[in-house]
Amino acid sequence: MTCPYLEYRDDDGELEFDHERPFCRAQESFVSPMRADICNDRYDFDHRDHCEVFRNAEDGEAATPLAEGQD
Repeated sequence: MTCPYLEYRDDDGELEFDHERPFCRAQESFVSPMRADICNDRYDFDHRDHCEVFRNAEDGEAATPLAEGQD
């Protein structure tokens, strides 16, 4: 099951991209393709177990921005 907070966007409101990019609605930012692997439960990842942003959003806590290099 894909994370319910993941969506793909082809623009950021100002710039239009040449391909869609993964966007996390919980933290309201684009995420790296590697992070999107977790969101999409690829490679034995499970967003419920491996994503602190999802868990915080589900617990009703404000999304914690990922540290630099974690996106």
